[in-house]
Amino acid sequence: MRAVFGLVLLIGMGLAGFAVYMVNQYMDTQASQLERERQRSATAIRTVDIYAPSRSLTYGDLLTLEDVKIIKYARDFLPDGVFATEEELFPEGLNVPRVVRIPMQENEPILTAKVTAAGAPQGITALLDPGMRAFPLPNNMTQAFAGDLRTSDRIDLYWVGRVEGGPSISRLVKSRLEIIATDDADGNNRGTGVVIQVSQEDFADLQVLQAAGALSLTPVGRDDLEAGDTTIETNIRDVLGIEEVVREAAPEVVEEKRCFVTQRNGTERIQVEVDCTE
Repeated sequence: MRAVFGLVLLIGMGLAGFAVYMVNQYMDTQASQLERERQRSATAIRTVDIYAPSRSLTYGDLLTLEDVKIIKYARDFLPDGVFATEEELFPEGLNVPRVVRIPMQENEPILTAKVTAAGAPQGITALLDPGMRAFPLPNNMTQAFAGDLRTSDRIDLYWVGRVEGGPSISRLVKSRLEIIATDDADGNNRGTGVVIQVSQEDFADLQVLQAAGALSLTPVGRDDLEAGDTTIETNIRDVLGIEEVVREAAPEVVEEKRCFVTQRNGTERIQVEVDCTE
């Protein structure tokens, strides 16, 4: 009997030890999984829901509820001015849309800088900043860059003409002017004619310069943040390196004053030179 009791005790102790072992293994496995999940959570990219276009949009398009969708965006890299709720995007109600100011592609975050306020008028006036004016540049000025000029690009304007009958000069007159609209000739916001945004003073200046000579443009690099030097001026002599020859005026020749009197010699009248008297 004692032998049976001892055998049962040994078996019980063995089973208990095995159970403790299995529990420890299970706890270790759970702890390892929890640690892996903790590490995975620490390195996972956290996202937030924001609004983006559901199709490509160009300037002047109305932004309605049918044109937007919700996408997930990395929270740590969220740009300023996003819309996270329907109320933020359409604060005046779904029937009061915004107008697109800067073209956007599908799934590109909608930013406050790319759209007007809700209910703003549609058209070129919706693209202007407060206090600014739109100045159209003719096709003959922009055709050399057809297909390359886009909204938000910057340009410099040069003027060529004569001042008060002098030689033709070329001068940088306006720098880093912003393009706010182009002829959407190919459906991709590209074209030949462009509209730039200028101050009221610049608008008046450009009107005078256009009437007095010819304007031409050149694009400014996107990374070029410095305004051009508007004192840059050149003429044909500077370009060709011709030095102007200054001719001295010939000395003025003063003729000696001569005085005459008329004398009669019979029927004839003759001129006789005499000394001049003051």
